[in-house]
Amino acid sequence: MSSVKGMDLPLERPDDGDGRAALFVPTTAIKEDVLQLVRKGAAVVGFGNHDRTLTIYYESNRFSEPSLAKWEQKARKCFERLLDNLPTTNKMVSKPENFEQVGYISNKGIVIRRMEVLQRWLEYSDALDSAPESETVAFAPPPPPKKIVAE
Repeated sequence: MSSVKGMDLPLERPDDGDGRAALFVPTTAIKEDVLQLVRKGAAVVGFGNHDRTLTIYYESNRFSEPSLAKWEQKARKCFERLLDNLPTTNKMVSKPENFEQVGYISNKGIVIRRMEVLQRWLEYSDALDSAPESETVAFAPPPPPKKIVAE
């Protein structure tokens, strides 16, 4: 399984800071119980497994955190969880029929290859105002560590 609907699907969890993961949106054929877990407007990040399933992390901002108002902020939070393999309830293994790939995410940013599909998902979710403004979203590098000065 090297592709989902014609796109290059990353296989296995990125194991370093330079790795990338796929960005997904639910398909119209998604099972209702899966959609209720993921929730409308969610960002979905993941990778393909060798058994032809997807491991996904998702963030819907259920608690209305201001720092997760935009879709790309949700996607970045998912990617950080995935990269660090953090424990979370916002993770599942799913059949690929439930999701379609729209782009990629890495520590450097987001590349959306199928913006119309992402916008359709956000419009369906009444969250079109949270959509990215362009097909690429660059992430600012983390601040350098503070120097400890002994007195």
